[in-house]
Amino acid sequence: MKKEIIANVMPEETRVAVLEDGHQVEFLLARPALGMAKLVGNIYKGRIENVLPGISSAFINVGYDKNAYLYVTDIVSNEKERHIEKMLQRGDSIMVQVAKEAIGTKGMKVTMDISLPGRFLIYMPKSEHVGVSKNIESAQERDRLKKIIDDLNPTGGVIVRTEAEGADERELRREMRYLVRLWEGIQKKFDAVSPGSLIHRELGLTFQVARDLLTEDVQVFMIDNPEEYKDVKGFVEMLAPELAGRVQHYSGKIPIFQAYGIEQALSKVRQQRIDLPSGGYIIIQEAESLCAIDVNTGKFIGHKSQEETVTATNLEAAAEVAQQLRLRNIGGIIVIDFIDMRRRRNQYKVVDALHQATKRDRAKIKILPITRLGLVEMTRERKRESMLSLITETCQECNGSGHVLSKESLYLRLQKQIIDLTRGRADGRLQITLPPQVGDFVRERKDRLEKMIRRSVALRIDATLSWEDYRIEINS
Repeated sequence: MKKEIIANVMPEETRVAVLEDGHQVEFLLARPALGMAKLVGNIYKGRIENVLPGISSAFINVGYDKNAYLYVTDIVSNEKERHIEKMLQRGDSIMVQVAKEAIGTKGMKVTMDISLPGRFLIYMPKSEHVGVSKNIESAQERDRLKKIIDDLNPTGGVIVRTEAEGADERELRREMRYLVRLWEGIQKKFDAVSPGSLIHRELGLTFQVARDLLTEDVQVFMIDNPEEYKDVKGFVEMLAPELAGRVQHYSGKIPIFQAYGIEQALSKVRQQRIDLPSGGYIIIQEAESLCAIDVNTGKFIGHKSQEETVTATNLEAAAEVAQQLRLRNIGGIIVIDFIDMRRRRNQYKVVDALHQATKRDRAKIKILPITRLGLVEMTRERKRESMLSLITETCQECNGSGHVLSKESLYLRLQKQIIDLTRGRADGRLQITLPPQVGDFVRERKDRLEKMIRRSVALRIDATLSWEDYRIEINS
């Protein structure tokens, strides 16, 4: 598989797309200058504002308008006490790290279990756990890495990342020293600053991508900004010199996202309907607490039995759903309404296809068996808002419902208002100002309206009016 990372760096926005065989599978966005900085990984000195035993949680002031949320299981304590009111006191200062961005009406989720990621290791100074990534399958390699970490005898816990496979002891020692020094600096800053202060900022987007996504299977990491390219290349030369040559500068005249076909793909992310190759389609509807996905056969009628047609559509849908969840960064509870299949083996085949299609996803995913109603329930780890939430806002016309009043409903509302205003009096001139399409609809019924209210009506079109706006003027 050909894997590429493409970065478009502008003064107020950085966009990164991950391509697999030319198809966009992941999209990352940062707009720090516009107040949309990525906060996951940041460490703050917070002040405890409220402790709520009823929900085993506390709310922490970390310097933002909305307090952060700390659950009892994210509290690091040497004591076995699990009653939050005995572990935390209002007004105390604590060190917390952002685990999840603020999503919708919910504030950010924080933890006291600090983790500092490097390229090969994740250092957890307040933990004692030492583990090796499950993606390293060789038992011999896992034992080798575990022994190196044991010999290092770190103060705290360590997780060996997948990228450490094949790394020599010198590289791991060097990174461990760097992470320990970083932690010592964070502790000193915690003592020096006031509550509500940032004490450690996570790397910028392109540097995070270089650290976490630039691996041996990536052919190129292309960056269009020359200054950012130089900085990122220098960072990679220090971090993983063998991969520095894969960081390249894009100097083409065509904008980088257009040259790679990414801009066109991004324009479709807002669409609810996604067509499948065979003629079927899926409908994706995001809500704050869950996402519902509906699968339909559409134009696809198949060539054999209905069962085979349905199964083929569901298999295509499973692959597309996995790709769209990853591309749109949809997290939380997801319910997929596959088309009903009678044969149990076909149901297993579709669920297995969904499992296989989600294997490349970096987010943690849990898929439950298909229900008797043909539904598949799954969860996908959510650390930040979905792409749709990041790039859109509630429609001022429909207030987020996706629906506005029909022309018929607007006409009837208008009719009732005129009757109430004229109170059956037949004298006077009446003028109605309407948006274009609604105006055309009312014009076709103007004669009926005039007979009903017993006076003449003058229609005026104003293209600046929104769909449900209109003006009624009565001259006696």
